[in-house]
Amino acid sequence: MTTNADPTGRSRDRGAGRAVPLRARMLAVLVAASTTAGIAGAADPTAVATVSYRVVADGVPEPLAARSGDAVRGQALVVAREPANCVLCHAVPDAAIQFSGDLGPSLTGIGARLSVAQLRLRVANNLRVNPVTIMPGYYNVDGLDRVALAYRGKPILSASETEDIVAYLATLR
Repeated sequence: MTTNADPTGRSRDRGAGRAVPLRARMLAVLVAASTTAGIAGAADPTAVATVSYRVVADGVPEPLAARSGDAVRGQALVVAREPANCVLCHAVPDAAIQFSGDLGPSLTGIGARLSVAQLRLRVANNLRVNPVTIMPGYYNVDGLDRVALAYRGKPILSASETEDIVAYLATLR
């Protein structure tokens, strides 16, 4: 199947003859990439053990990892294309990032708008806050569908990586 752009900025799917908005195509790519890149699912002998966490209101008050998050490591994870790929959907206040997405909200000032507990839940499993989000749960392995066998039972981020990202986001005031 091939596509081409029409004058309205839409892609025309030659196989079906219908216009597909650019955002819809981007979302389809994001979902496909997330599914193949590591959204977790059912049990696997090589699965990474996740710690359970307690959700209170709209946050997770206790850290997921034994060590405190490191904002420098968190920033590196946020701006890297792997494993989190935050810049695919979010604008990040970092002059080194030339291109970032706009499917999700900008991360500028997020640390002033949300508490550390709220940030932790949004990174770990944003579906608990917004059931129609396209953002994957980076520390979630439950209730996922059509996950590649190699990634089942494995969170996208470890507990330590999740805490690093939370520490970085908390600095964005």
